[in-house]
Amino acid sequence: MSWETLYLFCVASALLALAPGPDNIFVMVQSMAYGVKSGLVTVFGLISGCLIHTSLTAFGLSALIQQSDLAFTILKTIGVLYLLFLAYKVYKSDKAVSLGATGRPKKSFTALYFQGFLMNALNPKVALFFLAFFPGFLFHDQISSVKQFFVLGLLFMGISLVIFSGLAFLASKISDYLKSQPKTSLVLKWMQIVVFVGIAIFILL
Repeated sequence: MSWETLYLFCVASALLALAPGPDNIFVMVQSMAYGVKSGLVTVFGLISGCLIHTSLTAFGLSALIQQSDLAFTILKTIGVLYLLFLAYKVYKSDKAVSLGATGRPKKSFTALYFQGFLMNALNPKVALFFLAFFPGFLFHDQISSVKQFFVLGLLFMGISLVIFSGLAFLASKISDYLKSQPKTSLVLKWMQIVVFVGIAIFILL
């Protein structure tokens, strides 16, 4: 049992969660636009999607995706189309994102959860990232690699959950200030569109 390996894995996971990327930016935008509860629900959706990629990695399906250009292209195309669809829905919505005092989200918590879940689960780059990242941190010679991958996956999810939740709270505080600024709601609407399209381009390229 190598506790040092697990410690290094936790540090690396924390740094990856803190590094600017499409997931944490998306969480902050949702929290700023609709409040901390919506941001947290989005976090839970994104983190739940990691279960899919952990399972793929543990049972070797990620390797199959990596070896099959057709499977990779199909997954990538589905993810890109879904994100572009979300961007279109935001574009066709009201002129600006509502930042009223009620703080009630326009989307239900269920919709936000599944939106975050699908954004992560349909991103094949995450599966390939897990495949490349996890094998370097196997920590026991006598425990099956499947069990070790699930342990690493749960650790990664827990660390990301804490950090992303902190970002959601921070973004919500920033939102209180931005509500008093002119044109903030319109800017937030277009920030959401840019984030959706940006993640789609990120997956495509």
